[in-house]
Amino acid sequence: MTEYLYTYGVTDDGSFELDLPAVEDATSVYTVDYRRYSAIVSDIDTMEPEQTDENARLHDDVLQALIEDRTVVPMRFGMTFKNARALKSVLRGGQRAFRRALMNVDGKVELGVKLVTEEGVDVDREAVRDDVRERLGEVSNDRAENDLFSDRLVVNDSYLVAHEDREAFDEVMGDVTEAYEGQLKVQYTGPWAPYNFVDIEIGAQGAQ
Repeated sequence: MTEYLYTYGVTDDGSFELDLPAVEDATSVYTVDYRRYSAIVSDIDTMEPEQTDENARLHDDVLQALIEDRTVVPMRFGMTFKNARALKSVLRGGQRAFRRALMNVDGKVELGVKLVTEEGVDVDREAVRDDVRERLGEVSNDRAENDLFSDRLVVNDSYLVAHEDREAFDEVMGDVTEAYEGQLKVQYTGPWAPYNFVDIEIGAQGAQ
């Protein structure tokens, strides 16, 4: 059976192999290395893994386990390579982009913040957004604004937060929750791999 390499992300933290439940029933992840960069992969038997809820969850679970003690530039779901040679070619071509991305997210995680209006409640949306962003801006390194895909969604942002600022960020989120109690439901998630703070496209020509 031909085995392909499903890729979760890239790190400069050295080689490793871990037993972890992974995409398409894989049971371990390991690295394919090119100089200082390591792609984190598992073996699968298809070039086109099925995008099921289970596979998407496993992709995120692997990344969450890895970011506990290393910096990882995450890849989107479905990035698969025919062999180590093809993957090393991408690592070689993308060294500059990977170096820049790893420096940007080094020692940081992504946290998600959503504020949703309670049923029948009307709020000054701009004022809420300004207030929340000002508070959280003081305890984060960067912010990404995501789609407001629901009429009741007032804030849908992702924040890049240093590990040492997590406690301060938690405290501010507690203040936000208290300030808008009864008006807005606060949804606070993470830590996630920093998807929203890396901008790397990988194709046949490598990372750009």
